[in-house]
Amino acid sequence: MSSPKAPDRRRPEGALRRLGEWCARHAVAVVVLWLVGLAAVQVLQRTCGGRYADDFWLPGAHSTVGRAVLTAHHPAAGGDTGQVVLHADRPLTEVADRIANARAALARLPAVRSAQSPLPPPGARPAPPPPGAAHTGPLTADGRTGYLAVRLRDTPADLGTDVLAGVDRAVAPLRAAGVRVEYGGVLGDLARPAGDDRPGELVGCAVALLVLLAGCGSVLAAGVPVLTALIGVVGGLGCLGLLGAAFPFATVSPAVATMLGLGVGIDAALFLTARHRQYLADGAPAAVAAGRAVASGGRTVLRRGGAVLLALAGLPLAGIGFLTGVGVAAALAVVTAVLTALTLVPALLGLLGRRIERFRVPRPGAVGVRAPGPRRAARHPWPYLVGAVLVLAVLAVPAWSLRPGHLDEGADPPSSTGRRAHDLLAAAFGPGANGPLTLVIDRTAVPEADRPALADQARRVLGRIPGTAAVTPLRPSPDGAVLSATAQPLTAPQDAATTALTRRLRDSVLPRAVRGYEAHGYVTGATAARVDFVALLAARLPLIIVALVGLAFLNVLLLCRGVLIAVQAAACTGLTLAASVGVVVAVFQWGWGGPALGVAGPVPVEGHVPVTLCAVLVGVGTGSALLALSPVRPRRPRHADPPRDPSPAPAVLAGAALVTAGVFAAFVLSDDVAVRMLGLGLAVGVLLDATVVRLALVPALLALLGRRAWWTPWWLARAVPARAPGPVDPPRPEPPRPAEPVGQPGVPPR
Repeated sequence: MSSPKAPDRRRPEGALRRLGEWCARHAVAVVVLWLVGLAAVQVLQRTCGGRYADDFWLPGAHSTVGRAVLTAHHPAAGGDTGQVVLHADRPLTEVADRIANARAALARLPAVRSAQSPLPPPGARPAPPPPGAAHTGPLTADGRTGYLAVRLRDTPADLGTDVLAGVDRAVAPLRAAGVRVEYGGVLGDLARPAGDDRPGELVGCAVALLVLLAGCGSVLAAGVPVLTALIGVVGGLGCLGLLGAAFPFATVSPAVATMLGLGVGIDAALFLTARHRQYLADGAPAAVAAGRAVASGGRTVLRRGGAVLLALAGLPLAGIGFLTGVGVAAALAVVTAVLTALTLVPALLGLLGRRIERFRVPRPGAVGVRAPGPRRAARHPWPYLVGAVLVLAVLAVPAWSLRPGHLDEGADPPSSTGRRAHDLLAAAFGPGANGPLTLVIDRTAVPEADRPALADQARRVLGRIPGTAAVTPLRPSPDGAVLSATAQPLTAPQDAATTALTRRLRDSVLPRAVRGYEAHGYVTGATAARVDFVALLAARLPLIIVALVGLAFLNVLLLCRGVLIAVQAAACTGLTLAASVGVVVAVFQWGWGGPALGVAGPVPVEGHVPVTLCAVLVGVGTGSALLALSPVRPRRPRHADPPRDPSPAPAVLAGAALVTAGVFAAFVLSDDVAVRMLGLGLAVGVLLDATVVRLALVPALLALLGRRAWWTPWWLARAVPARAPGPVDPPRPEPPRPAEPVGQPGVPPR
């Protein structure tokens, strides 16, 4: 029975129902519009789209100020540095002419400030290192390994794609002479191939398809969510590429967008497809069933997508453009997934009609069965509560030893030129050669007569610094206002000792070097910039977590209108976050599972990974909590006890969580270690939320709280209007029906 027209126009379900029915009745037009739009976006993205690059320079940071001072007074020594690493079976002096020509060709490139040859001037011999000191670059003692230091004018995000082509042309004669040439530093980043996440995407889609086949029992019903999610991801990535022409996005942005787009898109399409099949089983025509599915499930899709978007809005709280770009990319993927679910899914459902039940496959059975866990947890709340908290607490233990850091080229795939250059430099000059630190002393305010004394004092202080392999002599800028030197650490850039050395140079060594003078010391360079970036993230991480959990609390409070309900939702979210971060720390930072994931030895957790994990998991967890709790409050009296099973559709929730976790987990196959960390953390978080939290912790808490769970202060009850029926409630005046039948998700009853 259809609802009257006037109420239908007034209710939100009315607009969603009309949208779903229109898309189902004009299915061919909707599909064609989507395909044409998709093709147009792809063409535009390939012709005028931007590129992804990591920019860790923070405005006002110590390293950024130091680079600005050095560039202003000594342009040839400022800017980001790349290395052209050379290795041959014979001394490089035998190809000195070709090296000189390559250096000159590199220096003539528009994007290059200066290029320095590893060979000494003709007739001169390289000075041997001091007794007991390690041999540092740019040329080894045997003369077979060296590097050209190339200083660039712009940051990596501002460099064009033609820079690398110019470098290739400049070193082509060296390669022709049998010299091995690899690119390190910024040049290695430019030469790094775009992250190939296609294996993870394919595996994730395959896992999702298998789970959906087991739960739905129909090839077409399982294929609609996967197909529409893939279309949404392709469209979202195309739009992201277009935005990249005007705004900088980090290299991890497309991977995060793909993960969220697949997870949210498959989840939303599964929910709508399950309802559509139920309405078809009740005898409704295909277009009407699609409209009713969008009407009853569309608000759920919007609300869950809105919860994720609200959590992603917390990323700009860090005040870092890098994270803001990641948040925009993820938000764009979520919006595209929601639009696809509300328009393309009903179009395909209307196009298939009752043929969606064709191509049946045997079901293994256990995937979609209603789990009795919530009822048992409600009957025995204390054991389940203690057990769930213990599980989450044990998994969260490693999170207390979290050491955010940055991954250097040593974590790249062995096939990349950056990794090969990293290994050559580490073997020839020591691991610290991959992360030199530039020391800058600004003596602009020092009188001319006092500058020699300041230089002598600085040389004595910098002459022997623990933790460094060598420190080059201080060199004055052309105007004499700035002194600069290069310190090579003993350890690799991603090691904690290198981070400690950078901070010690900045906080104690350089202040001693300029003590008594109106001068300032700075530590700059790519390694120092990443140290500042990670330090700022680590300092703001607690604030970001509190803000995100607070947003989750307010979201649940306003929609469910229960203070203790909102408190338990925020507490469960916090425990899930801690457990997910703990698993990532144990696997990667402690090295318990790193080798199995292709990571050699313990590595630090990339600085932006915990923040991104928090934002995504808060959004996903809040959406799941709203879906589980939304129909409870409107159907209960004001002071009634909550029901034993708070979830209206545990089969759909379990199936969607399993699909989403499988999609996230498949990204551990990515070439980017940071993407592997995100994939593992998100998969663990989704599984914990769907099992330990939803099946044990939440039912036990609701049973213990009883009627107190829905207590609302009078001022809040007056300020917040009574909520309309939940997103899973069928639109009035149709007779109420359960959200999902007992059995497989979305399968009509026998």
